[in-house]
Amino acid sequence: MATSSKRVRWTSLAGAVALTGLLALYVGVVAIRATALVRTGEPVGVGLGIALWILPPLVIWLVAREWLLAVDVQRMADELAAADELPVDDLPRSPGGRIDRAAARAAFEPARELAEAAPDDWRSWYHLAFAYDAAGDRRRARESLRTASRLHRS
Repeated sequence: MATSSKRVRWTSLAGAVALTGLLALYVGVVAIRATALVRTGEPVGVGLGIALWILPPLVIWLVAREWLLAVDVQRMADELAAADELPVDDLPRSPGGRIDRAAARAAFEPARELAEAAPDDWRSWYHLAFAYDAAGDRRRARESLRTASRLHRS
């Protein structure tokens, strides 16, 4: 791996860790405030405190889920890079950097057909995720990455 790509990876990781740390701090403050509201003994305060106590475990679960996905996506990318099978982003772009939607749709079809032909192959789902992303469908791209991750782990 080139030095610049290692630097980008570590910079991205440091940013994600820093944001997760800030989120943990925020969740801690919310938990402290929730406890203080419950301790007031007032019905409204107790109700709000209990409602706020639902937030920290939910946030922790969601963040942990995203970190696990990110780690597995990186593992999959490393495997694909070693096999020289990483998706190549060679779609035409506008001067502003936006992907040409017609070209993205045209490139999407082979990835979709590959995933339909090999539904148990994590590689096909990984490629489909990046095709969805290029086509602008982030929700389906994330679903495809989750499917690829599930297949990769099994």
